[in-house]
Parts: sequence; structure tokens; C-alpha cells
Amino acid sequence: MLDDLFSRLREATAPAEIETLQDGIWQIWLTAGHPLLDKRLETGTRALSAGDYGLAIQEFTFLTETAPEYAEGWNKRATAYFLRGEYKAALRDVRETLLREPRHFGALSGQALMLRALGDARGALRVLQRIEQLCPAWPGLQAQLRTLREELE
Repeated sequence: MLDDLFSRLREATAPAEIETLQDGIWQIWLTAGHPLLDKRLETGTRALSAGDYGLAIQEFTFLTETAPEYAEGWNKRATAYFLRGEYKAALRDVRETLLREPRHFGALSGQALMLRALGDARGALRVLQRIEQLCPAWPGLQAQLRTLREELE
């Protein structure tokens, strides 16, 4: 099912269709596959939304240690580290996410944002090109690519 959604995402051109496909992919990613893990994911996500990054990191660390193959545990912890300003830790967890799910557009978007903030425009461009392979019509992507290419010229 996930492969089918990504195949359709690659061909999608309408923003509403892209959003619907993204939502379908997120629904799959946000299921850890075990009630305890799903509960910890939910608790961590609520903590993240409330700005309690310490608790969020604690919950997502439980996921990465208990189910290390579950990409979303790594991605959520990367988000918590990012929001806490810990880019090095966030980038490390993004790499772990992408090892498990190379098509993780959320992790790729976050990685590009952090690389750009750290002054690595070339790295950010490479990451955005990976997103372009997933969905060339991603809203706003072509403008970001154009801006980065202009910066690098």
C-alpha cells in the first residue's frame, strides 16, 4: 500500500491530491504496530505539541530503543531535537530515519531546513532534489530549488 501511495505521489500534480496522498502515507507511518508503542508515540506527540521537548524525547527514545526499525520513532525524536535547537542530534536522527525509510519526505524536509539554517546550501539542494524525485509537483518545491540554485551560482 505504501509503495502504491508513493507511486501515485510521484505522478500527482494537483495540491489537493498531493495532500491526500501525503495524509495516507502519514497514517501508515504513524502506526507503530503495537498498542504500547502506539501509546508512547501518542504521548510523545502530545508532549511535542505542548512544547515539552524533554518528555517528547524521552517517549521517542523509548520507541527507538524498543523498535529501532520503526522509522517514525527516529523522525519524531529528530523533530523534538530540532525544536529544542539541537541540530546535531536532530540531523543524526534524520539519518537514522532515512536509513529505515529513504522516502520519508518529512525527514527530508526537516533535513533541508536544518542544512540551510547551518549554511549548507549545497547539502540542502541535494536533499530537496531527493524530494523532487518523490513528487516533482510538491507545492513550493520548485521555488525553493530555484532559490538555492541561484544562491549557489
